[in-house]
Amino acid sequence: MNIGKIDVKISAVSLTVFGFFTLILLGYVAQSGDYETLVWGVPTLIMLLIIPMALNYMSRHQYAGLLPIYEIEAKNLRIKAINLNMIGQPVRIEGVVEAVHFQYLNRPQYIVADRTGEISVKMFTSPTEKIKKGDVVEVLGQVLRRYLATGDPTINCISIRRIEKSVE
Repeated sequence: MNIGKIDVKISAVSLTVFGFFTLILLGYVAQSGDYETLVWGVPTLIMLLIIPMALNYMSRHQYAGLLPIYEIEAKNLRIKAINLNMIGQPVRIEGVVEAVHFQYLNRPQYIVADRTGEISVKMFTSPTEKIKKGDVVEVLGQVLRRYLATGDPTINCISIRRIEKSVE
């Protein structure tokens, strides 16, 4: 579903929750005959869809606004060059996706590698295109620590897109 130029996606988990509570509501109404429950039940079910869609729209809209800034400011780096002294700096890397986690939550995490090493790339919204294992990608993002105060450097991904070249 598109809102303006933003492609809004709802996660499989949100759809499952919506389906579960729809079945509970319909079962209750069919069992009890209490149709007045639908007066508040249906709007509640609709909100179970609207709220995750609104949150996805807001995060994707924010990322779309940050993309031009990161395209200008990001430094092209090899993964081995990324270290804890770069916390907060925008970077651009190219590599091969070795693993994809949590894509069903619309909060994917990728392990991206080049010949110098590998790094965790976390995206806190759904990407514009589906990225799978083995894709050669360009990542724009900001260097962060894996955990709040400790851990290895990771990349908070603003944009990840497939590219048509091999990584050297």
